Amino acid sequence: MALREWAEAHNHAVLYDDEAATLLDVSSGKSLKLPWSDVSAFEEKVHPATGDRYLVLLFESGKQIALVDPGGVAFAPSTENSGPVKELPPVVCLRDFLTLKQRVDHYLYDHPDEPPPRECLDMVMICIATLDGARAIGFDVGDLEGELEKSLNEIERQTS
Repeated sequence: MALREWAEAHNHAVLYDDEAATLLDVSSGKSLKLPWSDVSAFEEKVHPATGDRYLVLLFESGKQIALVDPGGVAFAPSTENSGPVKELPPVVCLRDFLTLKQRVDHYLYDHPDEPPPRECLDMVMICIATLDGARAIGFDVGDLEGELEKSLNEIERQTS
């Protein structure tokens, strides 16, 4: 199955612009330029637990991305800035970030009179590793980092 065909069949997760060689991660609205000259392999795989088909693109640099439904563009998180993170999955996507960020904000803004639980900080660390992984594969995540910084500042304010 070609990339274009997969994207057409899963257009609620990923859109592909052939002319611009760009993937659009639908849940985040973020675009990712595909450097086709750096692609070393392209594989269709089947998830052993769900039977769902997904695509994996391997790059000369050793990096890889997967196109998954419902997640969109999936990638390895990076612990470069977060350090080791408890319960960090080996593969994440920006949809994961958005879900976790929403949970963090729920603790902070829907329960402002209660100190945020330890779990809240753990979720922020996963968010940092996810954004670092997204940046490493080419996503521009500056705006999402700014939003996460606001949440982190609010955690610090509520716990000091």
